[in-house]
Amino acid sequence: MIGFLKNQNKNKFLYTPFLLAAGAGLYFTCTFEPNFSYILFIMAIITGLLFFKNTSILLRGLMIFLFGFCYSSIFTHIIDTPSIAHTQNDKIITGYVKSLDYTNDKTRINIHTNLDGQDMNIRVSVMENVAIPNVGDKIEATVTLFRPNSVTVPEGFDYSRWAYFNRLSATGYMTDCKVISNTGFNYINKTRDILHNKSNSFLVDALVLGYKNSVPKPESEIWMATGVGHVWSISGFHMTLVGGWLFALFYFIFRRVPHITRRTSAKIPAMCFAWVVLIIYLFLSGAETATVRAFLMTSLMFCAFIFARNAISMRNVALVFWVMFLINPHSVMQAGFQLSFAAVFGIVWLFTELNPKMPNNKILKVIYMAILTSLIATIFTAPFVAAHFGTLPIYSLLGNLILLPVFSVVIMPLVMIGCVLSLFGLSGLLGLADFVYEKLMLVAIMISELPFASVNIAHVSNFALLLFVLAGMSLMLIVSNKNRINYMCFTVFAALGICAIVYAPRPVFYTTSDHELAAFLGTDGKLGFTKSRASHHYFAFDAWKTINGEETGTKNNRIKPTDGLWYYNTDKFNLVYVQKFTALQKNIKQLCADDSVDYIVSYSDIESDKCGHKILRGGLVIYPSGRIKYIPINRFWNHSRHE
Repeated sequence: MIGFLKNQNKNKFLYTPFLLAAGAGLYFTCTFEPNFSYILFIMAIITGLLFFKNTSILLRGLMIFLFGFCYSSIFTHIIDTPSIAHTQNDKIITGYVKSLDYTNDKTRINIHTNLDGQDMNIRVSVMENVAIPNVGDKIEATVTLFRPNSVTVPEGFDYSRWAYFNRLSATGYMTDCKVISNTGFNYINKTRDILHNKSNSFLVDALVLGYKNSVPKPESEIWMATGVGHVWSISGFHMTLVGGWLFALFYFIFRRVPHITRRTSAKIPAMCFAWVVLIIYLFLSGAETATVRAFLMTSLMFCAFIFARNAISMRNVALVFWVMFLINPHSVMQAGFQLSFAAVFGIVWLFTELNPKMPNNKILKVIYMAILTSLIATIFTAPFVAAHFGTLPIYSLLGNLILLPVFSVVIMPLVMIGCVLSLFGLSGLLGLADFVYEKLMLVAIMISELPFASVNIAHVSNFALLLFVLAGMSLMLIVSNKNRINYMCFTVFAALGICAIVYAPRPVFYTTSDHELAAFLGTDGKLGFTKSRASHHYFAFDAWKTINGEETGTKNNRIKPTDGLWYYNTDKFNLVYVQKFTALQKNIKQLCADDSVDYIVSYSDIESDKCGHKILRGGLVIYPSGRIKYIPINRFWNHSRHE
């Protein structure tokens, strides 16, 4: 046993990213806001202990875990993104257009403005018949603004938290706009806007400029079903391709300059020039989390080649993880970050630890590598895909083998070169890229229509996701012996994770924090809603359907009340939901006196000394056993500090 533990010292640094992420994950998923004074005190102790060299490994691990927790809290308080206190209808604002976000059906504008005496960044959708301003314009606009919605289900996506860490104070829509002047600032976003207008191609928007919603939603769902939806999020796939092409181009050029080749290898200046162009691509693409991760990994690889070091290693991945975490610890909670690092950890482990034997034939070698990388990436990202998207593409390996090479060899080069040529009015290559895309879409449709192409997955809890992470860590980081302990641990943790998903109970009742919207599980296994539409809780419908394992984007089934009351009876409890316009004085007396009623949920705030124990408040879900789980809305990002 002692010998086994000593062997693990080899990979002790590789455990640190997971300890950091665990600490940050605990902070971001807490149901309460930790005392900030205690956080600063703990951080001071950790800083002091770092100066002791003889600290045990277990204590160092605990310190790194606490560092992740405390650093996340401190970072959260430092950002202090302001937010509006309440909905503001037909508000006239003056501000500067920071950037434009193009989707397939509307344009969204990011505006820097002053609201209630605070500088804020807001994002508004442009309504029809409203002229779209240019980046850098100073505008006067009429907008309706909403606070970013809080989480609507335990362990669900918290849009208010996402908006807080992305410096977004409000969202809404614009009904009128007048350009006052043009300041010409923010040249990166102006360049992105020019490329969008000149190219007039959603392929350029998605693959070059990083507009994630530019692909029509029906087509995006098809690509997700085939397992290649990641091509629409600029990450390692794009950085590797672009970096490889740039290196090949500059290497070809510098090989023909004797003044350089007599002094050094042409590879070094080729990598340096390729790296500079990659920086430009990084900012043109919007510099999202996955793109930054890919750029940092590519930079490390270039440095390793230049200084004759090992370019592909788990330590490099761990180092990039640390850098990304220090830049923004909340990134560990985002889908792009988790999927990106899961795939990279898996692929690097494959080629550094397993080191599979390759065929001698070059064509077979390429095919074999493509199959292995696609298989490993699919396995390592599957839990995160299921957790964030509620579905699992069964034929993703087939899709990656058939569709991804066409994107790599044909569509991406045509789009990249065509984007540059479009600045000179030449659109032929982009037209050819559109033609290839349409033909490839036909193949994608065939794959997506295969039996069981996509399987809806019930809610993946944080506990289940933790088990899958432990499974991956066991496989990658445990230094194995002849007993293959790493494979045994992987199997056990993965099996427990699957059981945690399969046997986890699903709620039978849901309600938002203001009780405007509620849902009941029917005898048919489908959810029935108290309203078919709710503008303030637009995302709650699909969030609840995902938890229940239903298909999202479908019609919301509204159930009608009896005299303004919804009665919900189960074997374990009986509940009554009281709608907005129902007279309460008579009903509350009857409900309080009725011993068969266990819970009362009312849209209006009610008080009763006799049955206060029955009245439920706040956002919550109720499980078949009668257990109540409340939705945390008392975190730092849920409240306006400028009310």
